[in-house]
Amino acid sequence: MGIDPGTNYMGYGVLEVEGRTLRSVVLGDIDLHRLTDPYAKLRYIFERVGALIDEYTPQEVALESPFFGENVQSMLKLGRAQGVAMAAALSREIPVAEYAPMRIKQAITGRGSAAKEQVSSIVCRMLAIDQPPHRLDATDGMAVAICHYFSSTGPLNAALGNDRVKGLGGGRKATSKKGSQSWEKFLHDHPEREIK
Repeated sequence: MGIDPGTNYMGYGVLEVEGRTLRSVVLGDIDLHRLTDPYAKLRYIFERVGALIDEYTPQEVALESPFFGENVQSMLKLGRAQGVAMAAALSREIPVAEYAPMRIKQAITGRGSAAKEQVSSIVCRMLAIDQPPHRLDATDGMAVAICHYFSSTGPLNAALGNDRVKGLGGGRKATSKKGSQSWEKFLHDHPEREIK
């Protein structure tokens, strides 16, 4: 399960993997923009993320980590939202991973500076989603799930790695010495990932 934390909309996506086939189980967003009390938002995030985990029973949860911007207050709010979503997963003994925004974009598009629209387009193409969701937060959440899958199981593990993976068993870090060879093999095995 991937989560794109937000204080107005929190995107999420649940990815099913069978062999080499990736399938979107669900993607959507948690609408928070009508809640004015910041603590009510945090409680709602905890409840909704917990309910999604209970319904879809993911093996792992990956989240986009807050990025360092000029607005410290925005970063603080995003960090709280991410922390509460993380707590919902950890309270159910689900391992949690974090990825930087640039790392997620690079995993999906090959470019860390890609626009949200490009990420959404490639996610929809990869998963054969005919009707893109109304808000890009949903495909951003699914992009986190795809990034986590590629980073923890495939050749992208070498090329990208994950920032942190925390589980109840002490955590793990992805490492490899075959970065460029693995990346070439990955592109050969996944021609749909090439940017045309």
